[in-house]
Amino acid sequence: MPFSISAEHKLSDVIAASPRFMLLPEHFGINYPLGDKSIKTVCGENNINQVLFMVFANLYNGMSYSKVETLPFSVAPTIVGFLGNSHRYYLEEMYPNILATITQMAELNDAKEMSLVPKFFVDYFNEVAEHLKYEDSIVFPYVLDLYQQTSIGVSSKNTGKYGVSEYKEHHNDIEEKLADLKNLLIKYLPLKNDQATRRKLLLLLSDLEFDLNIHSQIEDLILIPLVTKMEEHLISEK
Repeated sequence: MPFSISAEHKLSDVIAASPRFMLLPEHFGINYPLGDKSIKTVCGENNINQVLFMVFANLYNGMSYSKVETLPFSVAPTIVGFLGNSHRYYLEEMYPNILATITQMAELNDAKEMSLVPKFFVDYFNEVAEHLKYEDSIVFPYVLDLYQQTSIGVSSKNTGKYGVSEYKEHHNDIEEKLADLKNLLIKYLPLKNDQATRRKLLLLLSDLEFDLNIHSQIEDLILIPLVTKMEEHLISEK
């Protein structure tokens, strides 16, 4: 259940209360150890907008995003950095760990249905990798260029060539298919000698699904509206 978090709370206490919060400072690029510093202090030392941090913290706290305060354009690079760090976490840590666990499970379970698991996950991983590559190479540079235009008036090579409407069309929920894989493991795949490994895999998939859901909320509810406002601002300036 969500619990109340304020900027005066020690960030270390928040993480200790729920291990899923460990990814929050990591994605922000905040290094450990945290000592007894409050969220307010950590944000100040790392040049992170405190309102933005609290919005993200509440997402990790299991709360729905509600627009309480308008975020300034200056948070755009921080959001891009956060999402870019999460991409590396998915590609370099979570997906290799999940694939290794699936391989271990296949060595224990010779049921014919088992062959569906690695195929499904590899196909899914390829789709996700393509999605993340698109964001890293197209979307995020565009957002940073747009921010440069709104903040210091630097012209962008992307002007007139790309827009947030195209991102909306390309954007999809990359966590949806994980539910199908979890259902296969829970409902249909016969149990052999793989109970402990299956449990480990389900926990990994649940952790990934949880973080991907937050990732999508940040893009859909925070980044895309912010980029839309930056585009509208530039149009109004002309």
